[in-house]
Amino acid sequence: MQKSLYLFRSGRLRRKENTLCVEAEEQTRYFPVENVRDIFVFGEVDLSKKTLEFLHEKEILVHFFGFHGNYVGSFYPREHYNSGYLILKQAEHYLDPEKRLVLARQFVAGGLANILQVVKYYANRGKELTATVQAIEDFAAGNLPACGTVEELMAIEGNARNYYYESFNEILNGSPFAIAGRSRRPPADPLNALISFGNSLVYVKVLSEIYKTHLDPRIGYLHATNFRRFTLNLDVAEIFKPILADRVLFTLVGKKMIGPRNFDRQGPAIFLNEEGRRLYVQEFEEKLRSTFYHRRLKRHVSYQTLLRLELYKLEKHLVGEEPYEPFVSRW
Repeated sequence: MQKSLYLFRSGRLRRKENTLCVEAEEQTRYFPVENVRDIFVFGEVDLSKKTLEFLHEKEILVHFFGFHGNYVGSFYPREHYNSGYLILKQAEHYLDPEKRLVLARQFVAGGLANILQVVKYYANRGKELTATVQAIEDFAAGNLPACGTVEELMAIEGNARNYYYESFNEILNGSPFAIAGRSRRPPADPLNALISFGNSLVYVKVLSEIYKTHLDPRIGYLHATNFRRFTLNLDVAEIFKPILADRVLFTLVGKKMIGPRNFDRQGPAIFLNEEGRRLYVQEFEEKLRSTFYHRRLKRHVSYQTLLRLELYKLEKHLVGEEPYEPFVSRW
């Protein structure tokens, strides 16, 4: 089974025969290349053109993060699954305002539905979240269907998330953290730091899965296709952030697996330190490996597999086989 390789320490990444060699001061480790899905680089890691050629040959993406764990960019090898037909279909659905709106609405609807599942989960366990549930349901059932533009959809999604993030203080009542509102660049408190870091991981996980399909990550629908390199992964990530990144956050903070010691302050900004990022990544990967019973497929699948399945559904929509419906968690 392929796994993601996370490099937190500084060192060197190189090829040794058919193996990836990670050299650091503490030790040298070897990873059979067929077992590596993608690579996340957080430390100051040196790698050569020869190594990049090897990674390209083996179709391995490399995602780079800055000193504070912020996403910087990705080495995205030349696509091996390009389909001119599907790219034309992607462009057609973007250029046609009605077709684009259909997909954009589905991404927002899926995100709000999964947000509701998370909030209801904690409401059923005694948290006072009645007003939050009602507000998000109003956005999803009342406001969302009436939206006539992508900009209106994004406004609805943003307003609903404001209510959602306000609920974090109730869900995590008793923890040492509180959130006063969403702050991104830079995050102003530990919860915002956790949200931003988790969202970045979901973005690049979806990007890695897109690479294994015929889809082009540069053509998105909710997020405008423009001079940014990738947008489709941002669209699909809206569906999975609540059930991946946010649930990992609630587990880590709620179970006191992560605390004030795992954050550093840089002026007005708060960031996860190396130990905090390691703890988050460990829980995040465990979540991706965990399985659940998929009602439509009538078998157990992992959350990692679920990301790819979502992209296959999108492909079917684009070629006219089956209307796209976002995945909605049932638990």
